[in-house]
Amino acid sequence: MGRLKLQTGINAIEEEPEECDVTYTNKTALACMINSEIGAVLAVMRRNVRWGGRYMSGDDQLEHSLIQSLKSLRKQIYTWQHPWHTINPAVYLQPFLDVIRSDETGAPITGVALSSVYKILTLDMIDQNTVNAGDSVHLIVDAVSCCRFELTDPASEEMVLMKILQVLLACMKNKASIMLSNQHVCTIVNTCFRIVHQAATKGELLQRIARHTVYELVRCTFSHLSEISTTEHALVNGNSSSKQEAGRGSNDDYVLGSRLLENGNLGHEFDGQLSSNNFDSNSSSAPLATGMDENLLEDSNVKDTVPFDLHLMNEPYGVPCMVEIFRFLCSLLNLVEHMELGGRSNTMAFDEDVPLFALGLLNSAIELGGPSFRHHPRLLSLIQDELFQNLMQFGLSTSSLILSMVCSIVLNLYHHLRTELKLQIEAFFSCVILRLVQTRYGASYQQQEVAMEALVDFCRQKTFMVEMYANLDCDITCSNVFEDLANLLSKSAFPVNCPLSSMHILALDGLIAVIQGMAERIGNGTGIENTPVNLEEYTPFWMVKCENYNDPNQWIPFVRRKKYIKRRLMIGADHFNRDPKKGLEFLQGTHLLPDKLDPKSVACFFRFTAGLDKNLVGDFLGNHDEFCVQVLHEFAGTFDFQDMNLDTALRLFLETFRLPGESQKIQRVLEAFSERYYEQSPQILVNKDAALLLSYSLILLNTDQHNVQVKKKMTEEDFIRNSRHINGGNDLPRDFLSELYHSICKNEIRTIPEQGNGFPEMTPSRWIDLMNKSKKSSPFIVSDSKAYLDRDMFAIMSGSTIAAISVVFDHAEHEEVYQTCIDGFLAVAKISACHHLEDVLDDLVVSLCKFTTLMNPSSVEEPVLAFGDDTKARMATTTVFNIANMYGDFIRSGWRNILDCILRLHKLGLLSARVASHAADESELSSDTGHGKPLTSSLSAAHIPSVGTPKRSSGLMGRFSQLLSLDNEEPRSQPTEQQLAAHQRTLQTIQKCNIDSIFTESKFLQAESLLQLAQALIWAAGRPQKGNSSPEDEDTAVFCLELLIAITLNNRDRIVLLWPGVYDHISNIVQSTVMPCALVEKAVFGLLRICQRLLPYKENLADELLRSLQLVLKLDARVADAYCEQITQEVSRLVKANASHIRSPSGWRTITSLLSITARHPEASEAGFDALLFIVSDGAHLLPANYTLCIDASRQFSESRVGQAERSLRALDLMAGSVDCLARWAREGKEAAREEEVIKMSQDIGDMWLRLVQGLRKVCLDQREEVRNQALLSLQKCLTGVDEIHLPHGLWLQCFDLVIFTMLDDLLEIAQGHSQKDYRNMEGTLILAMKLLSKVFLLLLQDLSQLTTFCKLWLGVLNRMEKYAKAKVKGKRSEKLQELVPELLKNTVLVMKTKGVLVQRSALGGDSLWELTWLHVNNISPSLQSEVFPDQDSNRLLGQGEKGGPTSSEANSVSSAEKVAADSAGTGG
Repeated sequence: MGRLKLQTGINAIEEEPEECDVTYTNKTALACMINSEIGAVLAVMRRNVRWGGRYMSGDDQLEHSLIQSLKSLRKQIYTWQHPWHTINPAVYLQPFLDVIRSDETGAPITGVALSSVYKILTLDMIDQNTVNAGDSVHLIVDAVSCCRFELTDPASEEMVLMKILQVLLACMKNKASIMLSNQHVCTIVNTCFRIVHQAATKGELLQRIARHTVYELVRCTFSHLSEISTTEHALVNGNSSSKQEAGRGSNDDYVLGSRLLENGNLGHEFDGQLSSNNFDSNSSSAPLATGMDENLLEDSNVKDTVPFDLHLMNEPYGVPCMVEIFRFLCSLLNLVEHMELGGRSNTMAFDEDVPLFALGLLNSAIELGGPSFRHHPRLLSLIQDELFQNLMQFGLSTSSLILSMVCSIVLNLYHHLRTELKLQIEAFFSCVILRLVQTRYGASYQQQEVAMEALVDFCRQKTFMVEMYANLDCDITCSNVFEDLANLLSKSAFPVNCPLSSMHILALDGLIAVIQGMAERIGNGTGIENTPVNLEEYTPFWMVKCENYNDPNQWIPFVRRKKYIKRRLMIGADHFNRDPKKGLEFLQGTHLLPDKLDPKSVACFFRFTAGLDKNLVGDFLGNHDEFCVQVLHEFAGTFDFQDMNLDTALRLFLETFRLPGESQKIQRVLEAFSERYYEQSPQILVNKDAALLLSYSLILLNTDQHNVQVKKKMTEEDFIRNSRHINGGNDLPRDFLSELYHSICKNEIRTIPEQGNGFPEMTPSRWIDLMNKSKKSSPFIVSDSKAYLDRDMFAIMSGSTIAAISVVFDHAEHEEVYQTCIDGFLAVAKISACHHLEDVLDDLVVSLCKFTTLMNPSSVEEPVLAFGDDTKARMATTTVFNIANMYGDFIRSGWRNILDCILRLHKLGLLSARVASHAADESELSSDTGHGKPLTSSLSAAHIPSVGTPKRSSGLMGRFSQLLSLDNEEPRSQPTEQQLAAHQRTLQTIQKCNIDSIFTESKFLQAESLLQLAQALIWAAGRPQKGNSSPEDEDTAVFCLELLIAITLNNRDRIVLLWPGVYDHISNIVQSTVMPCALVEKAVFGLLRICQRLLPYKENLADELLRSLQLVLKLDARVADAYCEQITQEVSRLVKANASHIRSPSGWRTITSLLSITARHPEASEAGFDALLFIVSDGAHLLPANYTLCIDASRQFSESRVGQAERSLRALDLMAGSVDCLARWAREGKEAAREEEVIKMSQDIGDMWLRLVQGLRKVCLDQREEVRNQALLSLQKCLTGVDEIHLPHGLWLQCFDLVIFTMLDDLLEIAQGHSQKDYRNMEGTLILAMKLLSKVFLLLLQDLSQLTTFCKLWLGVLNRMEKYAKAKVKGKRSEKLQELVPELLKNTVLVMKTKGVLVQRSALGGDSLWELTWLHVNNISPSLQSEVFPDQDSNRLLGQGEKGGPTSSEANSVSSAEKVAADSAGTGG
């Protein structure tokens, strides 16, 4: 049997000795001390007449033996030569013990003797190394427990009793106490407890000392439990073979429950003597002690137990005495119940005093024994059954003191032994805590408060709720304790139609303790992936097991699976209650029941599923259908009736369903029950028929006794008589039937069980069932500090938790409560974010935003002052923005509420004027974070002035200055100190919020949250409306737009995500605005800014970004005109910074379109041309993709009459210079590309060149002379400087038709049809044009002359020369042209002659080129032919024609030439 290990110097819970704390090592000193104690006893004895007289009476009479023994000891003590520890203590103790035992001594003498023994014990004269120490301490215990003395007066009696307590406690604290036997420890406790009861009629001091002594004894005893070896047969000294054999002989078969007050030596003498006639006959202590003892003896035999083996009780003390003491303490609780039931009167206040005392002792034992209890099955069994059953009953006590102590004990038990008390803990919360806290069960406010305090204490245990969830909520056979407790805390925190009370705050503390526990576990990780549970095939749900309950990788998926099954069963129960058939089909569909129903699975569904309608279950089980009968028998088979009384078993069985009313159904149900009961408990009954008949009898008796309609009740004799011969023809034992009768009479069997999910009362039958279940229950899962199941738990309690905290926060008036609520809110936010519960976080944000008062319409005159004075609003505001900054990743719809708060602060002028600009500039100017950040870089930059929108005072300081300012018309008083303080508090609050960081740090937001934030900004801005928005609405829209642009710029890497919404919003603004305003200004320049910033990083989006700038082209004319210059400056910046990143034609088309528009705008044209110059100049950024577009833009600038003509000339220079780019591209293409690519590139270059010269052609018609002439020169350069381009002949023909001839014709028409005021000095222009024609023609003559269409081209040239030669400028022919044209013609003909192009190749009529040439030339210069071809008789043919006319062939030739000439004249016109 386990006992104390022998140690030197056991550190018991010691008191300071009263006499002296010096250990005497000197023999003489110790002898002197004993001598002084002998003298003290003798001195007191001499004061007594009897002792003194006898001593002096004469020599013939001997001295009394007590005096003689003392004197004898006095003689011996100085003669001992051996070391003190080798002297048997019994020698010097015995004379004092004889005095203590003597019934002749009075109380003073006995008291002094007790003091002497106490002194010897406290001076450590006896220790474990002393000879015969064990027997000596046994002698002391025996003597003191059998103390006898004459009762002289109450004070003396109390003094002796206190000395007894003192000595017995000193025995337990002495170093030799480990040699005390189990028997003697029990004797000590029993003796002290007798004095406790006897002290009830004595003074208050004795009562307190007695109780304290018992308390210390229990502590001394159980403090050694952790030191006791779990080896059953370990002995203290290990040298007693007889004791070893005795120990082995007892083996492990002894049963707890032996009575503490038996075995002869355990106090019968004390009882006899303490109650003897030596006491005053009027003393009430004797009957009290005796009566108390009898009750203890009676109660200790409640259970069938046998005492410990005598050898075990005589071994050095250990577990056996602890078992006895613990059982004795439990029996005190039973005793109280019996006394209350029996109505026995007693002077002690049993209603509260005794249970409190017993509970305090039990609590102390549990505190000191701690987890060591689990190593000793008998102690553990006492806790599991007897103690806990008593705790359940006393938990419902009306005394708040008792309830508080019960809760403390359960908390200690949870802390040390929860793995062994799974179902007991569930029962305590279901049947005690949850019942008490809910008002519907009739508990007083004090009871509710104590229960709530206890619950909160449990909630403060970090793993309590996790373990409740894992072990109970996820077990199909247990109730949802976690869920019930969480709901209870939430409901209890709600002040319903009443002010906030301490109970509400207490519940809130518990709720927040649970939440904060989850929040603290977040950093510890989970390590287990939360995979969804899916039942793919049927597995018996009641047989699901876990292989290793200590391995989180196994038990976590297991409990999640069990919880999933439990939830599905609850849903199935709901379906079953509406329609049993559909309910079973639903469970088959979820694979909780097999596709083909079997009786076992349906029976287990009925047995283990909570919430079933018990009427429907009873009808199903009582049905005569064969399947239902099979289910009934399987259902009965799920019960464990082992060692259970028949009435208890019947109660348990009938609690699970309602017994049907039809007799046949009742018979079927009772047959199944009786069969199962007889199978498991056949002790008295001979067969199942006997069980059936007796069950019927009990049902009839129950109806008879508890039905109000039955007037004449069945007596015990009637019941016994009716139950004759039912046990196989024999009678059942009368005692057995009598017990059943009284049990039914006292406690009704409820055939209509409680419906619903209430919290039932713990009945004896339910407790027996609980103990049976606990033997088969799955192991208790111990959770560590990781957040394994927190997500599942939080999802259950989050909604009610947020609501509860919000309600308390709303009703609270003290800052401490505010802070508690805020801590709860932050913990909820942290958990929601960690476990990605976005909906919960949104709900939290919505709830918190309401408390900021920022979303409420302002009903106060000075909302800023009101906000500064409202602590709750300021704390809520700070918390909202802290959550937004810390957990913004997981906010979704909550962004709308947050933005409402921001906008309200903005409207009140409480936000810094640079919030949005700081946000926008963050990525660009991250190094410059000071207050002096230049505003020129912000969205409200100096170079983007707002048009038509007056600047208003913004920012808190602006509001503050308004407050300080004095209105000229209506003077205002200076602000008070309170107002100044309110403003200061408001300022501090806004600074704490760090609102701008929401947007500057948006680049770290998760994509979904970022998108929701952007959408919330768009929503908050509102849809723009044409011309009827208020200034306040516009200000809001502007602010939202600034923030939207800010987050867009800060998230360039995720622009694809944001861009559609941003673009649509800006587009709506642009297209709905008809007048200049701040909103459209921010929209346009924000759009440009986005493009400026993002083009370098998002080349794949360049086209889309640039395409968005087409919105600028859609601006209303008035709006565009107002912002044209600034827009152009921004476009110019964009081009200069990002020209290399713009590669597509569509992108360049947008840019050049914007630039082209500026050509005719006075203020914008300079900036626009500057950007164009940057692109085209030296071909720096000219590309095939933008060449044509840039040429068109340049042409528009050259044609523009805005500004000086010099810019037009520069534009022409740009156009002319661009031909070099074409040449360069042609060279590069030939070097790098393949043949087919060269052909394609040549064709593209040709097209671009043609667009270039066409553009120049148009400028050649400009009214301004210098521009017109410069255009002609530029055109000439482009036509003549293209040797490297190698344009195809067909393109040149196209060029002559579309460009040169058209230009010549248009110029001539202008010269002849417009006044000189519009076009000055057209003559000079015509001359330049004619020179251009001649030069280009001659340059290309060699190549073009080979073409079949050359004749047509040549006639076109001649036609224009002829027209120009005859042209009239200012109403008369131009002399200069008349001189120039023949000269140019002569030069041309000479070149043609030289190159062999113009020669007479055949006889008359065979060469149309020759003939047509001279036909036109002669119209211009008749003498030219003879000058050029002097040898030709050119007049011959003409002469013949004059004389006789042409022949038929000649006529045909002339007519065809004329036709060609006419066609040529019309070409290109």
